[in-house]
Amino acid sequence: MSRTEHGQTATARPGSTKAPGPTASARRDNRMLVILLGAVFMALLDSTIVNVATPTIRADLQATGPALQWIVSGYTIAYAALLVTGARLGARNGYRAVFLCGLVTFTAASLACGLAPGTGVLIGARVVQGVGSAMMMPQVYSLIQLRFEGPARARALSLYATVIGLGVVVGQVVGGLLVNADVFDTGWRPVFLINVPVGVALAVAGLRVLPPGKPQVAKGLDVPGLITLTAALLLLVVPLVLGHDQHWPTWARICLAASAPMLGVFVLVERAVARRGGAPLVPGAVVKAPGLALGATTMFFAMAGYAGFLFSFSQHLQTGLGESATRTGLTFAPLAIGVATGSLTWQKLPAHWHRPMIAAACAVAAAGYLGIGLAMRAGGHGGIALPVLQLVCGLGMGYLTSPLLTVALAHVNPTDAADASGIMSTSAQIAQVLGIATYGSVYVSGADRHMAHASAHAIHETTLLVTGGLLAGALTALLLARTAHRRLRPRHTDL
Repeated sequence: MSRTEHGQTATARPGSTKAPGPTASARRDNRMLVILLGAVFMALLDSTIVNVATPTIRADLQATGPALQWIVSGYTIAYAALLVTGARLGARNGYRAVFLCGLVTFTAASLACGLAPGTGVLIGARVVQGVGSAMMMPQVYSLIQLRFEGPARARALSLYATVIGLGVVVGQVVGGLLVNADVFDTGWRPVFLINVPVGVALAVAGLRVLPPGKPQVAKGLDVPGLITLTAALLLLVVPLVLGHDQHWPTWARICLAASAPMLGVFVLVERAVARRGGAPLVPGAVVKAPGLALGATTMFFAMAGYAGFLFSFSQHLQTGLGESATRTGLTFAPLAIGVATGSLTWQKLPAHWHRPMIAAACAVAAAGYLGIGLAMRAGGHGGIALPVLQLVCGLGMGYLTSPLLTVALAHVNPTDAADASGIMSTSAQIAQVLGIATYGSVYVSGADRHMAHASAHAIHETTLLVTGGLLAGALTALLLARTAHRRLRPRHTDL
């Protein structure tokens, strides 16, 4: 007997010499996992690869500071706003179909980014990239939840978290190498064009390997929830990105003040949708799953600091210290090594360490960020302390994200996999948007001061704020550990 693509069982035909068996099924699932994680890596690589390219884009397209932030954040805004909808589309129309549609959209938008003649087209293409990612990414976690069980699922989730952490950091390294190589005198454009052959190859392989599947549930799309959530995000992010450059005009202050009430409207809309028997964008029953809300909050603090630091420190290295794109990218290599090490080794630690380890990892990452700020505030290059501190940050993030995903999601009902995936991913993506907008604005404001070592002072101030955010994440992680221990003790062996 062996599992089919739809999770059923099949009996070997009479006369056959060998049934597919669990080994063949496992090989098929592993090939599927390679394709899924390849797409995840490409999408996350693209979300940060542009950080290192922004100084070159500024010079080539005469882009303003706010335009650069939109080039980075436009992708993530669309991604964050549409993730839960993308998860819902996968459940309604089949995970394979929606994944491949998102992959094709992302690949075509990458081509448009690489050929963009100006900042307007580039920003628009980045938004379309975000739409493609929002269709593609939720299907990955949903398929992992539905196709893997027990230790195999834990391993797949660990690899998933590893790819998430590595994709964000390796993007900095690859971006620096591609920009500095200046392939055929194309400058920054290869950071987007590299996605085209990779995306085509993944799409072709996906057509052959991914299981056809069938729709799992016929939930509605909650258009009112999507509109109000997007409005709340834009009211918050737009003034944070544009406000500094325009000296905080009245409209920016009004938008910021209106963002919180609009978030309240979103909550009311979701409750109304649930009362009418509809399917809210953020289902209350899923949010109440043990550990999910606290896990999403911890993820928010961690990823906001991570994204804000990567954006700001990349700007400091190139603009403040005059480093090349390649040198800047390679500076982040110890961070990538730390993330990979933590993500791939955390399961080797005793099981009873896993939940408290999340809070400890937050504190370790916070110490690393704080140390980097102190090492850089005098205006130097940080010496040997910089790679060591980057490694510390990476280890903290690696030992944080993988167990956090496992603890927060391991006990989610498989029928709620799509919604839970969307909630966790949305938390991470909104965090990146706000991290770049807030921490990035703090850095840009400080770096614009007419004083010696302005950039060094700015990165010091930014890392202090990032440290505070990670310590807040450590507090929520402690609550998560206590809640998970109290409510999930009977199923402790599942982790």
